[in-house]
Amino acid sequence: MRHNWDEALLHILKYEGGYVNHPSDPGGMTNLGVTKRVWEEWTGKPATEADMRALTPEMVGPLYKTRYWNAVKGDDLPSGVDLCVFDAAVNAGVGRASKFLQQAVGVNADGQIGPKTIAAVTAKPADDVIEEFCALREAHYKSLSTFATFGKGWMRRLGSVEAESKTLTA
Repeated sequence: MRHNWDEALLHILKYEGGYVNHPSDPGGMTNLGVTKRVWEEWTGKPATEADMRALTPEMVGPLYKTRYWNAVKGDDLPSGVDLCVFDAAVNAGVGRASKFLQQAVGVNADGQIGPKTIAAVTAKPADDVIEEFCALREAHYKSLSTFATFGKGWMRRLGSVEAESKTLTA
């Protein structure tokens, strides 16, 4: 829901952390959860390591709002479901997060959240949507070859987002 945007962004930034460039992370150079490639697409110009290290929450907020929150229709999703889907979009991609949501509510998983998906989401209890969504997300993470390296962090993040999402449904 529209009023959850600020809280959702704070949650994302808590888990995305600061600058990293882990050799096993296909995202490469990343700061505040924004990869170098995504930042370059957003700004339309090449980014240096210094540019990436200099990113601030104020700089990346508009990118998160446009590329992830708006892309998954965060303002149209029930409270709690919005955070859950937004977090997955940031962590695993908009298309994958959209498909997880569609699978969780039993509509055609085409990766495009539209009126049918929104109607199906709002027809189910938000806690049920969140639980099914998180189960799909967990199964996805466990299927990845990088799970041994990053799985513990992913599961901690998933547990946190599921719990926080459920508190927003009240």
